[in-house]
Amino acid sequence: MISQLRGAVLVVDGQTVVIDIHGVGLSVSVPERTAQMLRPGEDTLLHTSMIVREDDMSLTGFGLAEERDLFDLLRSVGGVGPKSALGVLQHYTADDIASAIAREDDSAFREVSGIGPKTAKLIVLTLQGKLAPPSTPASSLAVESSVSGGDQAAIVQALVGLGWSERVAKKGVADMLAALDEGENPSVPELVRKALQLLGPQTSREGR
Repeated sequence: MISQLRGAVLVVDGQTVVIDIHGVGLSVSVPERTAQMLRPGEDTLLHTSMIVREDDMSLTGFGLAEERDLFDLLRSVGGVGPKSALGVLQHYTADDIASAIAREDDSAFREVSGIGPKTAKLIVLTLQGKLAPPSTPASSLAVESSVSGGDQAAIVQALVGLGWSERVAKKGVADMLAALDEGENPSVPELVRKALQLLGPQTSREGR
């Protein structure tokens, strides 16, 4: 099974990217927020899930390993296929999902195309006790910020791609959001730059 890809981005087309692995172009489905952070010609690391069917093999990739693991957990729920699982992760961050499961709140999953009330309840029942507690209170940081949970995940993903550990990247994003002025609404690239400024020079990453 292919669980990770590192290579140059050849093509970004909607939610499909092509990664050059030693001269072989591999097509990978990704969430929209992941695709928005990728640029042709740049190297990237994607954590992938390989789906094998009788008539097809496909790869779905994520910037964070926890998203890939969540994708696989969601697919283990009866009635949830790859498209629906990707839809959940397109709408919500890992913290959002963990918080919803902890609250036994299936309403968030019902908002995803292809997931009905019965399947939404089954997601909550199946994933109870299988997810780490959310790293921030209530839901994701989006509860206290004008920056959406999806954009926050994209910023963390960009920092991880630049070499920061996921733990340090999340703390950097939290600190950056706390430092934003009320009503300030920068673009994702601007937010990445602000987080990098708070994290400091790369040489300071020892002890991550």
